[in-house]
Amino acid sequence: MLRNVIFASLLVLTLCAAPALRAQQSPALTPEAKQHIQQVEAGLTPSIILKDDPHPTHTLAERMAALHIPGVSIAVIHHGSIEWAQGFGVTRLDGPPVTPETLFQAGSISKPIAAIAALHLVQQGKLSLDADVNTYLTSWKLPAAPITTGKPVTLRELLTHTGGITVHGFRGYAAGEPVPTLVQVLNGEKPANSAPIRSEAAPGVINNYSGGGYTIMQQMLIDITKEPFPTLLHDVVFAPIGMTYSTDQQPLPADRMANAATPYYTDNKPVPGGPHTYAELAAAGLWTTPSDLARFAMELQTSLQGKSNHVLSTEMTRQMLTPIMTSAGLGLFISGAPTNPYFSHGGVNDGFESMMVAYEQGGDGAVIMTNAQGGSAIADEILHSIAAAYNWPDYHPTVRTAITVDPKILATYTGTFELQPSFSLVVTAEDGKLMVQGTGQPKFPVYAESETKFFPLLFPAEIEFVKDDQGKITNLILHQGGHDMKAMKK
Repeated sequence: MLRNVIFASLLVLTLCAAPALRAQQSPALTPEAKQHIQQVEAGLTPSIILKDDPHPTHTLAERMAALHIPGVSIAVIHHGSIEWAQGFGVTRLDGPPVTPETLFQAGSISKPIAAIAALHLVQQGKLSLDADVNTYLTSWKLPAAPITTGKPVTLRELLTHTGGITVHGFRGYAAGEPVPTLVQVLNGEKPANSAPIRSEAAPGVINNYSGGGYTIMQQMLIDITKEPFPTLLHDVVFAPIGMTYSTDQQPLPADRMANAATPYYTDNKPVPGGPHTYAELAAAGLWTTPSDLARFAMELQTSLQGKSNHVLSTEMTRQMLTPIMTSAGLGLFISGAPTNPYFSHGGVNDGFESMMVAYEQGGDGAVIMTNAQGGSAIADEILHSIAAAYNWPDYHPTVRTAITVDPKILATYTGTFELQPSFSLVVTAEDGKLMVQGTGQPKFPVYAESETKFFPLLFPAEIEFVKDDQGKITNLILHQGGHDMKAMKK
């Protein structure tokens, strides 16, 4: 599990033969839109850049090649409309180009789509945000657990990840594998490949991201409406908003597969058998395009203004975008300045990674979808480029200053540092720089901010070397994501 956390943003950077970067764009682009596209394509940056670096940016084509991303699809919202939507690369290696209509699995971006359907039912009086979920569940019940001290779990808590529910995410079912029913997923019964969905903390006490909670919500909506979940989403969300390409049908119908991207791992190998099938539709089952997700984001933006309320009222939309406990709203995460917040959600399925961001005010935003493991990293870099091109107040890289450390001192930091028996960091000195490599991961440089503290450029983290009383290096501490992880030198 640790190797899934440490350096989660780090991806294989070995260059390979890149797919042809053939752009497919929406028609009738304005000169301003064309200029923005050129700026975005040319201005990708990592999350951290060095002060006075003469070459801090890279092109989209360079980063797709470096990160082994066959295809990228982007839609940009500007002043309340989709200014441009464009595909880059290919749906599969040696295959057709990505177009704005190419379908991708959205992963966890499925959650806000499912959430808006649930809130629509709340608005109709068919559900309550604050009632016991077992009031509405008929096909299955959330088992009582002593840890909840008798407090019921509510829909509001499921949507904000504060229900104390197990199962972070789902890995889906490969081609040829049996697909469980939803009740089998909820109970963790074969052929389900995930643990039972149960209470692990008292509701309303902690924020723990839970795809399991959204799976409970999916069963609630089915039990209340007596409709198949894909039908419900089509009628309540997709059709009213105009998301004409979107579906929660799993697996994707055969007649639509020709328009779907093929998922890949980081080594340019396709996911065996193609896209996984997800029984957990509310948590991970959406097939869509960036333009359709942009339409969803614009619906929320205009609903807040009272100009378009196809699914939710203005008041219900405000509730959806009000964070509870940390940054979690009802299906989305809320960030940015209090006077200019934005909502967002990322998505990762096997071989698909995506990101959706939109400001509540001003009508700006973007959606980026990719068909490769590691696509979240390039989506982050593209967002930096979009932020620069459109003068967003957020998503700009952090500028850090590096100092020079005597190579003799760097040599004392080399060695193997064990974070746990199955995961170590190997530190080497090469050409006057320290290089770090995690078990099963590529090597990357770190830069000195002091004699003992170093930072990578690829993701926010710090590595601090610790000396004993004799000045000998005994361990390092990895500071990442608010955690301090100690690794002893072997």
